Amino acid sequence: MKKPPTRYTPIRIITLTAAFLLILITPYLNMHFHFSFIQGWFQSLSIGNLWFVSPLEGLESILTSRSIYGPLLVGMLIPILLALFLGRVFCSWICPISFLSELIDWIIKLITKKKFRPFGIKLSRRILWFALIGEILLALIIGAPIFVFLSPPGLVGREIMMVTLFKTVAIEGVVVIVVLLMHLVSKRMFCRYFCPLGALLALIGIKRRLVMKSDPDQCIECGICKKSCPLGLDPQKGENLSPYCWNCGKCSEVCKASALRFVWKDL
Repeated sequence: MKKPPTRYTPIRIITLTAAFLLILITPYLNMHFHFSFIQGWFQSLSIGNLWFVSPLEGLESILTSRSIYGPLLVGMLIPILLALFLGRVFCSWICPISFLSELIDWIIKLITKKKFRPFGIKLSRRILWFALIGEILLALIIGAPIFVFLSPPGLVGREIMMVTLFKTVAIEGVVVIVVLLMHLVSKRMFCRYFCPLGALLALIGIKRRLVMKSDPDQCIECGICKKSCPLGLDPQKGENLSPYCWNCGKCSEVCKASALRFVWKDL
């Protein structure tokens, strides 16, 4: 008897929720309880003496300031190592945009009793790389770290901080609304084609050790894995091994033949 696929989604949703709650309650704890052990959000987050910096924001800061700041490099190290070994898991397991997208999907399913699966607009996946190149070039031309100010994941944390501390929102928050509206038009449209941070993490994790492996001998070619993939990838064509895959595990859990599973590649 074939082993049933592992249920990754509940674990991933719990992780996404915990990550969102972290940036949701941290400003409140900072303000009302003078709790300073955790500060910031996923652009720049400090936990005790550990400082985590988004690789793209860090790279932009280095390029635009034309100087190398040691603590900044150290802060970028853990996210870079995470992407090197696990790939683009920040996008699927931690990013607040992913949490809000999942929340939207859940609300739509609750109201309509149907799963939300529109891939209304399909573009070339290579656009993701042009988004990264264009964003870096624009930052160099302007001389300012653009993604530091307009990063959708960062803006979620910043808007939460603005509401908590100043009882107002910043106009840049419109970017988050636009990104979520894009998701309604075509599932994970921003994540699939336009997120420069996702592109950089995908590039770093192009040789990741954790991959979703497909067993062609067990595959029954039903196509359910492709239909379930949030990014519209087709594991039957090996796209689960491409840098675009963000290791969410959805294809594995819906595979009736248990033909897909996470494995660690040898060094």
